[in-house]
Amino acid sequence: MGGMAAPQVAPVETPDTDEVPVEDRQWVTIVWDDPVNLMTYVTWVFQKLFGYSREKAEKLMLDVHHKGRAVVSSGARERMEHDASQLHAYGLWATVDRS
Repeated sequence: MGGMAAPQVAPVETPDTDEVPVEDRQWVTIVWDDPVNLMTYVTWVFQKLFGYSREKAEKLMLDVHHKGRAVVSSGARERMEHDASQLHAYGLWATVDRS
């Protein structure tokens, strides 16, 4: 047991990045444009499901209409899958993806 020195431990350097680990990224629910649902109906669904004001619901509906899609909610994957499922029940085309 004589003169063995303890091993030196270098401090762990953390990279200087703003990247969030994949497992910590938020998920989003995206509603896609379709040729079936009326704009007033889509606005109503957004208000009913998410409690959005008429103005916010209309803005999201117009994004869907003009841009082809809109992110309508974000959070944990399970919650976003639930939101998409509810949107499907109202006849809207929705998918879940990482933000």
